[in-house]
Amino acid sequence: MAVVSSSCVTRISGGTLPSALRRPDAAVSFVHRLNSSVRLASSSSRRPPRGVVAMAGSGKFFVGGNWKCNGTKDSITKLVTDLNNATLETDVDVVVAPPFVYIDQVKSSLTDRIEISAQNSWVGKGGAFTGEISVEQLKDIGCRWVILGHSERRHVIGENDEFIGKKAAYALSEGLGVIACIGEKLEEREAGKTFDVCFEQMKAFADAVPSWDNVVVAYEPVWAIGTGKVATPQQAQEVHVAVRDWLKKNVSEKVASETRIIYGGSANGSNCNELAKQEDIDGFLVGGASLKGPEFATIVNSVTSKKVAA
Repeated sequence: MAVVSSSCVTRISGGTLPSALRRPDAAVSFVHRLNSSVRLASSSSRRPPRGVVAMAGSGKFFVGGNWKCNGTKDSITKLVTDLNNATLETDVDVVVAPPFVYIDQVKSSLTDRIEISAQNSWVGKGGAFTGEISVEQLKDIGCRWVILGHSERRHVIGENDEFIGKKAAYALSEGLGVIACIGEKLEEREAGKTFDVCFEQMKAFADAVPSWDNVVVAYEPVWAIGTGKVATPQQAQEVHVAVRDWLKKNVSEKVASETRIIYGGSANGSNCNELAKQEDIDGFLVGGASLKGPEFATIVNSVTSKKVAA
């Protein structure tokens, strides 16, 4: 389906955008309105034959919980108990990412309904790399996924796009799924560089990965992570549709349709339903709210916001 990207907006009628539309919010809103009109004309061909609406991609709804550097044996035991007792919608892939030292504890006690992810992995085969964890070790203890490119790894630890792309390529080559994180800082958004930053990060993944079959893209605006500030549903949708369009133009239409693009950045039980209604939001990567079992279940079950009323 045709989708209008930021790059083609600047070429409309062979000219450039008026100065008012060069502002990030105005330009992005302009893209969104154009895309919305295009989608209306072909929405029936986009919707998968499984009784849901507002889902541009054909992949299953995906919710991941990133526990980050939080928890103790006791608190994680309680969290796992809460998750085991939760009623979760069946048509959602659910993943949690405990701290490395608790992965084995979680794997041995958590329901098989929820898969295990690591929060990071080394760029190649293990060896003399003090403090690192290899993909082979993660697979050995039962991990199915790994989060790579999270903003805290990029901007606190200092990992660059090329290094993150290589880590993703190695993890995929060894059979781990990759939750590939992208997102702009506040100053980049205010400078109108949201798309430029996200596309550059996407290109680093695209240049390295052998296949997109086992990749989930997580858009996490850095200014919204752990701050309590949340991108509006419209702001999130505008970036998601642009990323899907980038995949269509730079990888393939098939990959654009099948790759799930999930939102992260202070997603919680209060805002998840409105966010989930957006067509190109295919799920969530959840931080702080994933440490609360009942609230995380609410976010998982926000898939019902996409379902057609019987």
